[in-house]
Amino acid sequence: MTRKTRTTAVALSAVAFAIAVAAAGPAAAHAEVEAEGARALDKNVSLTFSAESESASAGISKLEVVLPEGITPQDITYEKGPQGWKFAPTGRGYTVSGPKLAVGEDAEYVVTVRQLPDANELVFKTLQSYSDGKIDRWIQLEEEAEGDGHGHGHPAPRLKLKAAAPGAEFVSPAPEEEPTTPAPSKGTASDEPDDASSAQPVADDTKDDDGMPVAVPLGIVAAVLVLGGGGAWWLRTRRNRSA
Repeated sequence: MTRKTRTTAVALSAVAFAIAVAAAGPAAAHAEVEAEGARALDKNVSLTFSAESESASAGISKLEVVLPEGITPQDITYEKGPQGWKFAPTGRGYTVSGPKLAVGEDAEYVVTVRQLPDANELVFKTLQSYSDGKIDRWIQLEEEAEGDGHGHGHPAPRLKLKAAAPGAEFVSPAPEEEPTTPAPSKGTASDEPDDASSAQPVADDTKDDDGMPVAVPLGIVAAVLVLGGGGAWWLRTRRNRSA
């Protein structure tokens, strides 16, 4: 009985261990961010992000990151990642996405931050999408992830920062200068027509130098000739009658 009891106990222990391993498998997966020796207010800091795959049938195809306060999408420069993946800024952070990875393959990429904010810790909430539409939400804060008493959950990637170096200061981004075109001053060439003659109507060929139409004097001459001819005829007729 003793031997049989021991055998049964060993068998039960093995089963319990297998169940525990199976249950702990998904909980062991995580998303992380690393930057060795990072300090608050450090400039041009390289951050390495990694997200473990939890799917046994689909590959990771996209990671969407919500940036913490003090870092904007314009502060991020994409350095490298999975082959074919691209970086795209969003309203609250950025995405890194591309062809799906092999089933079970973890996603890892590197970005550079222009300057870290003055903080003790940074949280990068991450949504991890798979090719089958499933999404792992690495968005829980530390206290939320431990809410079930077993440490299970999807904690957001966290980066602890050392105190800022002596004399370190926040450097605001240089404002973008918009090109401006100065307004032309009054009386310059741009205010006047290119061809001065275009500002006035072209002279009419039917007018003489005094501005009188040419047809008017011609009509007067014709009338004089007609009247003169008529007057001469009338005088000749009168003389003939008198004779």
